[in-house]
Amino acid sequence: MSDADEPRVAGFRANQLEGFRIGVTSDRRSEDLIDAFERRGASVLHAPTLRITNAQQDDPIIADTREIIARRPDVLLASTGYGIRRWFEVADAAGIGDALTDSLSGSHILVRGPKARGGIRAAGLNDAGMSEVETTASLVTKALEELEPGRTIAVQVHGYTDEEQLDRLRARHTVLTVAPYRWAMVGADNERVKRLLDATCARQLDALTFTSAPSVDALFVAAEALGALDDLVGALQTDVLAAAVGPVTAAPLLAVGVRPIQPERYRMGALIRLVCEYLETEGVHRVPTRHGELSLRGQLVEIQGVRTLLPPTSLALLRQLAATPGTVLSRTELARALPGIQDDHAMEVALSRLRRSLGTPGLIATVVKRGYRLDV
Repeated sequence: MSDADEPRVAGFRANQLEGFRIGVTSDRRSEDLIDAFERRGASVLHAPTLRITNAQQDDPIIADTREIIARRPDVLLASTGYGIRRWFEVADAAGIGDALTDSLSGSHILVRGPKARGGIRAAGLNDAGMSEVETTASLVTKALEELEPGRTIAVQVHGYTDEEQLDRLRARHTVLTVAPYRWAMVGADNERVKRLLDATCARQLDALTFTSAPSVDALFVAAEALGALDDLVGALQTDVLAAAVGPVTAAPLLAVGVRPIQPERYRMGALIRLVCEYLETEGVHRVPTRHGELSLRGQLVEIQGVRTLLPPTSLALLRQLAATPGTVLSRTELARALPGIQDDHAMEVALSRLRRSLGTPGLIATVVKRGYRLDV
């Protein structure tokens, strides 16, 4: 994805996300997200929770395709651009691509969104309409509203088959399906997923992005297996921004009380823009102090014109102190803010490192026999 492909953002610049750390859970097109965030200065932690898997052999796809060719369906419902392209690639490789195009040339084709429309047109076909919103439920509703009962409908299903929606169609029509690809869940034993969960639960990420509802479900399943589901949900409800590409992706987050940000247009470019704008406006914590303004943006702290990237323990301490500027926090309270199991001694060591990193004597004041506070 080039800059020209992304929406124009006022003040877009290379250091727009400097200091922020963003988690990416998607597999397909993850390179686009990662590249867009990194070019704007962010640090990215990538751990796909689902992977697109093509069949080890394409025999089931070819068998379904031969049946669709033979039945010459009245209607085709196209779900995804990638799925349509892969379907025709498999058909071409099997020598039945022309027959598939011919069989569908007289079909009433409905598409789930612009990408599916692009896949249909790339195959040399034209659609008759698009669902109101880019969801399977909306596409099925459109078909049920427009079609007389008793039609033969071919459905290109995407990686996560929505049986509930297929049953709605089956109640009134004959339904044929083809699944050019599937999503395979990445388990809790995957080291990248473990690192993503650890970083999220420890509040070491500023944002976590999701581009499909099954990827959210897969992360929750992995977290539950590791005994970290409550910590994950708690982090996403408070300190780690959840960003979803659209309402379908957001649904499983909302179901557990996480309120993600969503772009108005359900596109990756719009998601990138929204994350950038939100972190720039809402993700920067500024605290006036007696030593000048302290600015904390992700892992980056700035005081008296000096900018420093902080390690996780120092960052956790500073965030705790900055959350209630001027309030005295005890050693025990500060120790609880550190990642992992910590004690007062570990906190003292981490605080000493933080003071050295900040390089501003007196910014973190010691209150004898009570604790520490920011000198505001």
